[in-house]
Amino acid sequence: MPDILGGGAHTVRSHGVAVAKIHKHDWLILLLLVVIEIGLNIIEPFHHFVGEEMMTDLKYPLKGNTIPFWAVPIIAILLPFVIFLIYYFIKKDVYDLHHAILGLLFSVLITGVITDAIKDAVGRPRPDFFWRCFPDGKPAFYPTIAGNSTANVSGDVMCSGINSVIKEGYKSFPSGHTSWSFAGLGFLAWYLSGKVRAFDRRGHVAKLCIIFLPLLVAALVGVSRVDDYWHHWQDVFAGGLLGTTIASFCYLQFFPPPYDIDGWGPHAYFQMLAESGNGNQSSATNVNHANVHQSELQSIYIQPQHG
Repeated sequence: MPDILGGGAHTVRSHGVAVAKIHKHDWLILLLLVVIEIGLNIIEPFHHFVGEEMMTDLKYPLKGNTIPFWAVPIIAILLPFVIFLIYYFIKKDVYDLHHAILGLLFSVLITGVITDAIKDAVGRPRPDFFWRCFPDGKPAFYPTIAGNSTANVSGDVMCSGINSVIKEGYKSFPSGHTSWSFAGLGFLAWYLSGKVRAFDRRGHVAKLCIIFLPLLVAALVGVSRVDDYWHHWQDVFAGGLLGTTIASFCYLQFFPPPYDIDGWGPHAYFQMLAESGNGNQSSATNVNHANVHQSELQSIYIQPQHG
Protein backbone atom coordinates (compact mmCIF):
# COMPACT_ATOMS: atom_id res chain seq x y z
CA MET A 1 0.00 0.00 0.00
CA PRO A 2 1.37 3.45 -0.87
CA ASP A 3 2.31 5.88 1.85
CA ILE A 4 -0.69 8.12 1.44
CA LEU A 5 0.46 10.82 3.80
CA GLY A 6 3.97 11.47 2.65
CA GLY A 7 5.64 13.64 5.23
CA GLY A 8 2.62 15.21 6.91
CA ALA A 9 -0.38 13.75 8.71
CA HIS A 10 -3.95 14.97 8.45
CA THR A 11 -5.41 14.30 11.89
CA VAL A 12 -8.75 14.94 13.52
CA ARG A 13 -7.15 17.77 15.48
CA SER A 14 -5.53 19.49 12.50
CA HIS A 15 -8.13 18.95 9.76
CA GLY A 16 -11.18 17.33 11.39
CA VAL A 17 -13.32 20.46 11.81
CA ALA A 18 -12.57 21.69 8.30
CA VAL A 19 -13.49 18.34 6.74
CA ALA A 20 -16.72 18.10 8.77
CA LYS A 21 -17.75 21.63 7.76
CA ILE A 22 -17.48 20.75 4.09
CA HIS A 23 -20.00 17.97 4.67
CA LYS A 24 -22.24 19.71 7.19
CA HIS A 25 -25.27 19.30 4.94
CA ASP A 26 -24.61 15.57 4.69
CA TRP A 27 -24.63 15.31 8.49
CA LEU A 28 -27.92 17.20 8.58
CA ILE A 29 -29.38 14.76 6.10
CA LEU A 30 -28.25 11.92 8.36
CA LEU A 31 -30.19 13.47 11.23
CA LEU A 32 -33.24 13.72 8.98
CA LEU A 33 -32.90 10.04 8.10
CA VAL A 34 -32.81 9.19 11.81
CA VAL A 35 -36.07 11.08 12.35
CA ILE A 36 -37.70 9.33 9.38
CA GLU A 37 -36.48 5.95 10.65
CA ILE A 38 -38.02 6.59 14.07
CA GLY A 39 -41.30 7.63 12.47
CA LEU A 40 -41.45 4.51 10.30
CA ASN A 41 -41.12 2.34 13.41
CA ILE A 42 -43.92 4.20 15.19
CA ILE A 43 -46.60 4.11 12.51
CA GLU A 44 -48.87 1.12 12.10
CA PRO A 45 -47.92 -1.17 9.20
CA PHE A 46 -50.41 -2.30 6.59
CA HIS A 47 -52.33 -5.31 7.86
CA HIS A 48 -52.10 -7.87 5.11
CA PHE A 49 -55.15 -10.09 4.77
CA VAL A 50 -54.68 -13.39 6.59
CA GLY A 51 -57.40 -15.94 5.96
CA GLU A 52 -57.88 -19.25 7.72
CA GLU A 53 -56.41 -21.24 4.84
CA MET A 54 -53.23 -19.10 4.93
CA MET A 55 -52.36 -20.10 8.48
CA THR A 56 -50.67 -23.32 7.37
CA ASP A 57 -47.38 -21.52 6.71
CA LEU A 58 -47.72 -19.13 9.65
CA LYS A 59 -47.80 -21.55 12.58
CA TYR A 60 -44.10 -21.74 13.35
CA PRO A 61 -43.15 -21.42 17.04
CA LEU A 62 -42.88 -17.96 18.57
CA LYS A 63 -39.23 -17.75 19.66
CA GLY A 64 -36.81 -15.12 20.85
CA ASN A 65 -34.04 -13.67 18.73
CA THR A 66 -30.72 -15.48 18.49
CA ILE A 67 -29.27 -12.09 17.59
CA PRO A 68 -31.24 -9.44 19.54
CA PHE A 69 -32.20 -6.09 18.06
CA TRP A 70 -29.62 -4.20 20.11
CA ALA A 71 -26.82 -6.37 18.69
CA VAL A 72 -27.47 -5.34 15.09
CA PRO A 73 -26.03 -1.79 15.43
CA ILE A 74 -22.99 -3.32 17.13
CA ILE A 75 -22.44 -5.68 14.21
CA ALA A 76 -23.35 -3.27 11.40
CA ILE A 77 -21.96 0.02 12.77
CA LEU A 78 -19.68 -0.36 15.79
CA LEU A 79 -17.56 -3.19 14.37
CA PRO A 80 -16.72 -1.34 11.11
CA PHE A 81 -16.19 1.86 13.11
CA VAL A 82 -13.53 0.14 15.25
CA ILE A 83 -11.70 -0.99 12.11
CA PHE A 84 -11.85 2.55 10.69
CA LEU A 85 -10.32 3.85 13.91
CA ILE A 86 -7.52 1.28 13.84
CA TYR A 87 -6.62 2.34 10.32
CA TYR A 88 -6.77 5.99 11.35
CA PHE A 89 -4.34 5.49 14.25
CA ILE A 90 -1.95 3.78 11.85
CA LYS A 91 -2.11 6.30 8.98
CA LYS A 92 -3.41 9.48 10.70
CA ASP A 93 -5.70 10.25 7.74
CA VAL A 94 -8.80 12.13 8.84
CA TYR A 95 -10.12 12.20 5.28
CA ASP A 96 -10.31 8.43 5.23
CA LEU A 97 -11.81 8.25 8.74
CA HIS A 98 -14.45 10.92 8.10
CA HIS A 99 -15.61 9.57 4.77
CA ALA A 100 -15.60 5.98 5.94
CA ILE A 101 -17.83 6.87 8.91
CA LEU A 102 -20.08 9.11 6.81
CA GLY A 103 -20.44 6.49 4.09
CA LEU A 104 -21.13 3.74 6.63
CA LEU A 105 -23.84 5.76 8.39
CA PHE A 106 -25.48 6.67 5.09
CA SER A 107 -25.37 3.04 4.02
CA VAL A 108 -27.04 1.78 7.20
CA LEU A 109 -29.59 4.59 7.59
CA ILE A 110 -30.71 4.65 3.95
CA THR A 111 -31.04 0.88 4.11
CA GLY A 112 -33.03 1.14 7.34
CA VAL A 113 -35.41 3.75 5.95
CA ILE A 114 -36.06 1.81 2.74
CA THR A 115 -36.42 -1.46 4.63
CA ASP A 116 -38.93 -0.12 7.16
CA ALA A 117 -40.85 1.79 4.49
CA ILE A 118 -41.28 -1.46 2.55
CA LYS A 119 -42.16 -3.35 5.75
CA ASP A 120 -44.93 -0.87 6.57
CA ALA A 121 -46.25 -0.83 3.00
CA VAL A 122 -46.26 -4.60 2.43
CA GLY A 123 -47.40 -5.82 5.86
CA ARG A 124 -46.39 -9.42 5.25
CA PRO A 125 -47.11 -11.73 8.22
CA ARG A 126 -44.16 -13.40 9.90
CA PRO A 127 -43.88 -17.22 9.98
CA ASP A 128 -44.89 -17.15 13.67
CA PHE A 129 -47.90 -14.92 13.06
CA PHE A 130 -50.42 -17.49 14.32
CA TRP A 131 -49.05 -17.44 17.87
CA ARG A 132 -48.70 -13.67 17.83
CA CYS A 133 -52.32 -13.30 16.82
CA PHE A 134 -53.74 -16.16 18.90
CA PRO A 135 -51.48 -16.68 21.95
CA ASP A 136 -54.09 -19.04 23.45
CA GLY A 137 -53.98 -21.22 20.32
CA LYS A 138 -57.66 -20.59 19.55
CA PRO A 139 -58.04 -19.00 16.09
CA ALA A 140 -60.91 -16.66 15.31
CA PHE A 141 -61.89 -15.03 12.01
CA TYR A 142 -64.42 -12.50 10.91
CA PRO A 143 -67.32 -14.15 9.07
CA THR A 144 -67.19 -13.96 5.31
CA ILE A 145 -70.02 -12.01 3.69
CA ALA A 146 -70.43 -12.46 -0.05
CA GLY A 147 -70.01 -9.28 -2.05
CA ASN A 148 -68.52 -7.32 0.86
CA SER A 149 -64.78 -6.62 0.79
CA THR A 150 -64.59 -4.70 4.08
CA ALA A 151 -61.65 -5.97 6.10
CA ASN A 152 -63.52 -6.79 9.30
CA VAL A 153 -66.14 -8.95 7.53
CA SER A 154 -64.03 -10.69 4.91
CA GLY A 155 -62.68 -13.70 6.76
CA ASP A 156 -59.64 -11.88 8.12
CA VAL A 157 -58.11 -12.78 11.48
CA MET A 158 -59.58 -11.54 14.76
CA CYS A 159 -56.39 -11.30 16.79
CA SER A 160 -56.54 -11.58 20.56
CA GLY A 161 -52.84 -11.06 21.31
CA ILE A 162 -50.87 -8.06 22.54
CA ASN A 163 -51.09 -5.15 20.11
CA SER A 164 -47.34 -4.49 19.97
CA VAL A 165 -46.63 -8.16 19.29
CA ILE A 166 -49.27 -8.28 16.58
CA LYS A 167 -47.94 -5.08 15.02
CA GLU A 168 -44.46 -6.59 14.82
CA GLY A 169 -46.00 -9.68 13.25
CA TYR A 170 -46.91 -7.71 10.12
CA LYS A 171 -43.28 -6.69 9.42
CA SER A 172 -41.78 -9.74 7.80
CA PHE A 173 -40.70 -8.40 4.39
CA PRO A 174 -37.85 -7.59 4.05
CA SER A 175 -35.61 -8.64 6.94
CA GLY A 176 -34.27 -5.63 8.83
CA HIS A 177 -31.58 -7.60 10.65
CA THR A 178 -30.28 -8.85 7.31
CA SER A 179 -30.46 -5.59 5.39
CA TRP A 180 -28.72 -3.64 8.17
CA SER A 181 -26.02 -6.29 8.52
CA PHE A 182 -25.28 -6.39 4.79
CA ALA A 183 -25.36 -2.58 4.61
CA GLY A 184 -22.76 -2.15 7.36
CA LEU A 185 -20.62 -5.23 6.77
CA GLY A 186 -20.99 -4.93 3.01
CA PHE A 187 -19.56 -1.41 3.24
CA LEU A 188 -16.77 -2.80 5.42
CA ALA A 189 -16.01 -5.46 2.80
CA TRP A 190 -15.66 -2.75 0.13
CA TYR A 191 -13.46 -0.72 2.50
CA LEU A 192 -11.14 -3.63 3.28
CA SER A 193 -10.85 -4.60 -0.38
CA GLY A 194 -9.49 -1.14 -1.13
CA LYS A 195 -7.09 -1.11 1.79
CA VAL A 196 -5.55 -4.52 1.10
CA ARG A 197 -5.54 -3.93 -2.69
CA ALA A 198 -7.48 -7.12 -3.22
CA PHE A 199 -7.68 -6.65 -6.98
CA ASP A 200 -4.04 -5.81 -7.70
CA ARG A 201 -3.79 -8.81 -10.09
CA ARG A 202 -1.23 -10.56 -7.93
CA GLY A 203 -3.57 -13.42 -7.11
CA HIS A 204 -3.39 -13.48 -3.31
CA VAL A 205 -6.46 -15.46 -2.23
CA ALA A 206 -5.88 -14.48 1.41
CA LYS A 207 -7.06 -10.97 0.52
CA LEU A 208 -10.37 -12.37 -0.72
CA CYS A 209 -10.79 -14.23 2.57
CA ILE A 210 -10.46 -10.92 4.41
CA ILE A 211 -13.20 -9.44 2.22
CA PHE A 212 -15.55 -12.41 2.50
CA LEU A 213 -15.36 -12.60 6.31
CA PRO A 214 -17.70 -9.60 6.94
CA LEU A 215 -20.09 -10.93 4.30
CA LEU A 216 -20.11 -14.33 6.02
CA VAL A 217 -21.05 -12.70 9.33
CA ALA A 218 -23.87 -10.80 7.61
CA ALA A 219 -25.08 -14.01 5.96
CA LEU A 220 -25.14 -15.82 9.30
CA VAL A 221 -27.25 -13.02 10.75
CA GLY A 222 -29.72 -13.56 7.91
CA VAL A 223 -29.77 -17.33 8.45
CA SER A 224 -30.54 -16.80 12.12
CA ARG A 225 -33.72 -14.92 11.16
CA VAL A 226 -35.03 -17.97 9.31
CA ASP A 227 -33.94 -20.31 12.10
CA ASP A 228 -35.80 -18.17 14.65
CA TYR A 229 -38.95 -18.23 12.46
CA TRP A 230 -39.07 -14.43 12.34
CA HIS A 231 -38.68 -14.33 8.57
CA HIS A 232 -39.35 -16.30 5.43
CA TRP A 233 -36.31 -17.04 3.26
CA GLN A 234 -37.52 -14.53 0.68
CA ASP A 235 -37.42 -11.79 3.32
CA VAL A 236 -33.78 -12.57 4.11
CA PHE A 237 -32.78 -12.77 0.46
CA ALA A 238 -34.40 -9.42 -0.30
CA GLY A 239 -32.84 -7.83 2.79
CA GLY A 240 -29.37 -9.04 1.86
CA LEU A 241 -29.72 -7.81 -1.72
CA LEU A 242 -31.03 -4.44 -0.56
CA GLY A 243 -28.26 -3.90 1.99
CA THR A 244 -25.48 -4.96 -0.37
CA THR A 245 -26.74 -2.73 -3.19
CA ILE A 246 -27.01 0.38 -1.01
CA ALA A 247 -23.62 -0.30 0.60
CA SER A 248 -22.05 -0.46 -2.85
CA PHE A 249 -23.56 2.85 -3.94
CA CYS A 250 -22.55 4.57 -0.70
CA TYR A 251 -18.99 3.28 -0.80
CA LEU A 252 -18.44 4.36 -4.41
CA GLN A 253 -19.83 7.78 -3.54
CA PHE A 254 -16.85 8.39 -1.23
CA PHE A 255 -14.11 6.03 -2.48
CA PRO A 256 -12.79 4.92 -5.88
CA PRO A 257 -13.41 1.29 -6.90
CA PRO A 258 -10.97 -1.06 -5.14
CA TYR A 259 -9.40 -2.10 -8.45
CA ASP A 260 -8.54 1.53 -9.26
CA ILE A 261 -4.92 2.63 -8.86
CA ASP A 262 -6.11 5.09 -6.18
CA GLY A 263 -8.55 2.60 -4.65
CA TRP A 264 -6.87 2.77 -1.25
CA GLY A 265 -8.01 6.34 -0.42
CA PRO A 266 -11.14 8.51 -0.51
CA HIS A 267 -11.92 10.90 -3.36
CA ALA A 268 -11.61 13.84 -0.95
CA TYR A 269 -7.97 13.03 -0.20
CA PHE A 270 -6.92 13.25 -3.84
CA GLN A 271 -9.04 16.35 -4.32
CA MET A 272 -7.24 17.93 -1.38
CA LEU A 273 -3.87 17.07 -2.94
CA ALA A 274 -4.88 18.65 -6.22
CA GLU A 275 -6.15 21.81 -4.55
CA SER A 276 -3.02 22.13 -2.39
CA GLY A 277 -0.72 21.96 -5.39
CA ASN A 278 0.42 18.40 -4.90
CA GLY A 279 -1.94 16.98 -7.46
CA ASN A 280 0.72 17.00 -10.15
CA GLN A 281 2.98 14.84 -8.02
CA SER A 282 0.13 12.39 -7.42
CA SER A 283 -0.66 12.29 -11.14
CA ALA A 284 2.98 11.68 -11.97
CA THR A 285 3.06 8.83 -9.48
CA ASN A 286 -0.02 7.31 -11.09
CA VAL A 287 1.58 7.55 -14.53
CA ASN A 288 4.71 5.83 -13.23
CA HIS A 289 2.61 3.04 -11.72
CA ALA A 290 0.81 2.63 -15.03
CA ASN A 291 4.09 2.54 -16.98
CA VAL A 292 5.58 -0.04 -14.64
CA HIS A 293 2.44 -2.17 -14.91
CA GLN A 294 2.54 -1.96 -18.71
CA SER A 295 6.21 -2.95 -18.76
CA GLU A 296 5.45 -5.95 -16.56
CA LEU A 297 2.72 -7.08 -18.92
CA GLN A 298 4.98 -6.71 -21.92
CA SER A 299 7.72 -8.76 -20.28
CA ILE A 300 5.22 -11.53 -19.58
CA TYR A 301 3.17 -11.70 -22.76
CA ILE A 302 5.52 -10.49 -25.50
CA GLN A 303 7.84 -13.32 -26.50
CA PRO A 304 11.15 -12.54 -28.24
CA GLN A 305 11.14 -13.35 -31.91
CA HIS A 306 14.20 -14.94 -33.54
CA GLY A 307 14.58 -14.72 -37.34
